[in-house]
Amino acid sequence: MIGFFIVALSVVLPLIHLALTKAPRTKSRIVRILLLYALIIDVGVMGFLFGFIPHVFFPDQAAKMIGWSPSPLQFEVGVHDGAWGVLGFLCVWIGGLFWLATGLGWSLFMLGAAGGHIYQTVTADNYAPYHFLMIFTDGFVALWLLGLLYLHHRCGGLQRQGAG
Repeated sequence: MIGFFIVALSVVLPLIHLALTKAPRTKSRIVRILLLYALIIDVGVMGFLFGFIPHVFFPDQAAKMIGWSPSPLQFEVGVHDGAWGVLGFLCVWIGGLFWLATGLGWSLFMLGAAGGHIYQTVTADNYAPYHFLMIFTDGFVALWLLGLLYLHHRCGGLQRQGAG
């Protein structure tokens, strides 16, 4: 499933980045690079390319892969995912508390989505691949982002910008 591949990229690509750059590998820099890639890939790419595009432009196919019937609410879900995706991409240029807001908001959504997938799996026997397997990718992304945000904060990376 492509979700596992994308999530794996969000861990592997920053490690390759760190290995290929000559800058010192301080704890703060390692965490910052891991978090930036997580925000771009796990929020930006996942939200925009794998939430917005399928739900908005291919709603019947997306519903089938999730084990749902097509619904007009898919458009709203797609726009929601796309908005978060844009925030993930903006993390390239905007840092500080913007990273916290983006990562925390997406993590809470992912935890809720994972909980919804668990509930529907148990109560409706929905084992469609893009439903059941999302329990693991959504759950991992949420915990990965929350852990990285915490470590980034501990390294002094979440400072207020533009206050005043």
